[in-house]
Amino acid sequence: MKISLNWLKEYVPIDMAVSDLADALTMAGLEVEAVEDRYAHLETVVVGQVVEVLPHPNADRLNLCRVDDGSGIVPVVCGAPNVTAGVSAPLARVGTRLPDGTLLAKTVIRGETSEGMLCSEIELGLGLDGSGIMLLEGDFQPGLSLKSALDLFDYTLEIGLTPNRPDCLSMMGVAREIAAIQGIKMNPPVFSLPDTEGDIGALASVTIEAPDHCPRYAARLLEGITVAPSPYWLQDRLRSVGVRPINNLVDVTNFVMLETGQPLHAFDFDHLAGHRIVVRTAADQEPFTTLDQKARRLSDQMLMICDGEKPVAVGGVMGGLNSEIEDSTTRVLIESACFDPISIRKTSKALGLNTDASHRFERGVDPDGTLFALNRAAGLMAELGQGRLVDGVIDEDCRKSGPLTLSLSVRGTNDLLGTDLDRDRMAFLLESIEFTVQDKGGEALEVRVPSFRVDITRPQDLMEEVARLSGYNQIPTTFPVLPAQGTTPSSMMVRRNQVRDILCGFGFSEAVNYSFISADSSDRIQLDADDPRRHHIALLNPISEEQSVMRTTLVPGILEAVQRNIARQQNSLRLFEIGKVFLPQSEALLPLEKEMLVGIWTGRRAKAAWHTRETACDFFDIKGTVQGLALALGLTSLSFTAVPDGQCRYTRAGHTAQVLEGGRTLGIVGEVDPEVMNTYNLKQPAFIFELDLEAIGRLASDSKQMTPIPRFPSTARDITVIVDQTIESGALLNAVAQFGEKLVEDLYLFDVFAGDPIPAGKKSVSFRVVYRSAERTLEDETVNEIHHYLTHRLITEFGAALPV
Repeated sequence: MKISLNWLKEYVPIDMAVSDLADALTMAGLEVEAVEDRYAHLETVVVGQVVEVLPHPNADRLNLCRVDDGSGIVPVVCGAPNVTAGVSAPLARVGTRLPDGTLLAKTVIRGETSEGMLCSEIELGLGLDGSGIMLLEGDFQPGLSLKSALDLFDYTLEIGLTPNRPDCLSMMGVAREIAAIQGIKMNPPVFSLPDTEGDIGALASVTIEAPDHCPRYAARLLEGITVAPSPYWLQDRLRSVGVRPINNLVDVTNFVMLETGQPLHAFDFDHLAGHRIVVRTAADQEPFTTLDQKARRLSDQMLMICDGEKPVAVGGVMGGLNSEIEDSTTRVLIESACFDPISIRKTSKALGLNTDASHRFERGVDPDGTLFALNRAAGLMAELGQGRLVDGVIDEDCRKSGPLTLSLSVRGTNDLLGTDLDRDRMAFLLESIEFTVQDKGGEALEVRVPSFRVDITRPQDLMEEVARLSGYNQIPTTFPVLPAQGTTPSSMMVRRNQVRDILCGFGFSEAVNYSFISADSSDRIQLDADDPRRHHIALLNPISEEQSVMRTTLVPGILEAVQRNIARQQNSLRLFEIGKVFLPQSEALLPLEKEMLVGIWTGRRAKAAWHTRETACDFFDIKGTVQGLALALGLTSLSFTAVPDGQCRYTRAGHTAQVLEGGRTLGIVGEVDPEVMNTYNLKQPAFIFELDLEAIGRLASDSKQMTPIPRFPSTARDITVIVDQTIESGALLNAVAQFGEKLVEDLYLFDVFAGDPIPAGKKSVSFRVVYRSAERTLEDETVNEIHHYLTHRLITEFGAALPV
């Protein structure tokens, strides 16, 4: 919103510097984003006195002028018919940029040097006369700045308004705020209407068929109007805030809109069929051509202003090409209406039309201000267009509610704001912006909200007004009373941070992705049709198609992170993410939020060095990561079991394991399926784990048990058995651990082999058993006896055989 300082002064005297005014408005909630000097282009324009005028030797219509610019005599080539020796006129020096964008430079015109320009009113943007140079009446010193000579001082302030302050989308609205800041009253424009003739009721009618879209519609009629250019004062007012003048009628509607905040529209009355207005919603796909000459298709939710036969305007947005003001227009119907903000907002967005009118209507206009703006515009049009005002006003008012009255608690306001304002001070502040306040006794004020403040609907809004008018910077700084004793973080937060530290210690980096994913992510990771993770929660207003639903798994996000990094030449990655997934519940309004952990490893196992070769990571690297994480979290019964091929989804069949702790499933670990890799455009193998972090948090233990340092040596024996290919090596290790031999300190797998000379369908499994006693040195006979027993048990329970 641009405002002119000189224009504002018509409604309120301003007794402060423009910089102080900008600061005061900003502190009152109207942020001033920029302050510009309207006449900055005149800084290099000075009073020039023409000393001598000679005919141009090479041009009949040009003259050679010698002009005194205060610092010397400069040559100027001028073609104005009224230039004579002795006159004073504005001289634009070299380097001046004129309002039309022209940059003056020293030039040669028909062989003669010109070092400036004697300017007309229109060239300087100071009037409409372009027939000759602007003659300066008075005794001015040559070289004096034209701004000083003519007392040209005005500033344009650009205010960044929040959507809840439509009352300040006008000069009067901002003037009201300035008056409150200075503790004075605003002076609204005073005008009178000319004598009227006839009866508007006999000439025109208005029918509202969609009162929910248009609660009020008013109109006045003028006859004998002459369309012409606007006078300079009106054009200057519009240009001061960046609006292009068009003609006297259109300029009046724009002027009144900027003055009052009420958009208006002027119809050529002779183009309205039946001389009537019908306010209705459009038919679905109804065609209409707007003033920008674009043919549009409307929906049945869009408000239309129609005559007796056809649409003539999109209500509150833009007029139609079939009823615009033309040079031949002699009768004008002025529209001043109040439209539903939601309806206008939807229409404006759907049509891609953001106009000054829709900008105001979609935020809300003063429903009681329609007649004031209508009469203001009618009086100006009658004066500037030399027309006759038809007697009477059409005012169709379908509003059902009256003025809003709220109760404001003085104590509640001070408690909320942290202030100590008394009742009288609060009443004074609210009355300064034209609220009506009545003291009903007790500690409450009864406040009647003015109609132009459509944003005030509850007592908290009044408290905000008190805060900003008293000054946000006047609210004392206070600090909350906090106990010296800190709070204990939740166990889940502790566990989450512990997992982060462990994985970062393993060389992983944390990824943070949006909780929104693409609706086709379930297809990309090959989830079954009946998988509950396929049931997504759709967003009402998604950022994009790729982020249209809430995630039910972290896998798509981590795969996309890998894709982005590899596309940027980061080919070796170890990433993990901790986050919530959102699983819909059939009978609940809110989804089940479950915290999960996902990790992925692709590329090198370790960086190449002079003493090591570069090798690719594999399944056992990611499995070892999960084992290390479990060990660090105190999960002592971790095990892995192969996932059947038919149950593998986004992981490769035969290369996927289920992760269990004490028989409870925690998640899976495996190689990403090649088909899934293709959907994410990944060309190198990747290995992934997805774990239930909440289950891990419940099972993890922070308790530590001390074990004395062994006093006696250990001894080790190897067991090699031949078993079926279907038997997992982990099952053999678990069996030995469950046999309950107290002298077994440790056991681990060190070799698996299949192939000749091992029979087909069989494999050789070798693992080492470490024995130790805490009480004595073990003798070979004792160890061999236990070792033989363990071997026999394995042969018996797994149908194993010893190698030959």
